[in-house]
Amino acid sequence: MEKIADLKDFLDEKVEKYNQPEFIETDPIQVPKQFAEKENIEIAGFLAATIAWGNRAAIIKNALRLMALLENQPHDFVLNASEKELDRLQKFVHRTFNGDDCIYFIRSLRNIYKNHDGLQAIFERGYKNEESVKSALAHFHSVFFETEGERTRKHISNVTKGASAKRLNMFRRIIKVA
Repeated sequence: MEKIADLKDFLDEKVEKYNQPEFIETDPIQVPKQFAEKENIEIAGFLAATIAWGNRAAIIKNALRLMALLENQPHDFVLNASEKELDRLQKFVHRTFNGDDCIYFIRSLRNIYKNHDGLQAIFERGYKNEESVKSALAHFHSVFFETEGERTRKHISNVTKGASAKRLNMFRRIIKVA
């Protein structure tokens, strides 16, 4: 019982520290929180989670820069960007995530929103397959890579190959699914 009490105390301390509005100012969660439309929140959260490795300040800076490249209308950009507009994403870089990856992500998201009812729907369908988070993540991976993108595969964890999918699980908590 003592271990349970210690764990509860530890978790209560973390809730007190992180479950505060001030924490958002220094966390990448601020990126999707700037939007009101569900689809904008999903896309901003997914892209922010995708580049969530390294220094938090750099993650926030680059995620906000990416939103600016998407004209702060990620859903509209995903659905309607011309090839010329996509080309301006070539200059985006965050660590090993580059412009080619960014363009692939937008094209894949376009497929997801036009043919699969959006990000949340994909995770929900995958979860219903076996009622497990792993099945939701595996389904997402297969849909995301319906089109070719070999170089970009390294940016999306594949749970069928044993990956923990930390960034995808962060994203799942944003959209509150599975």
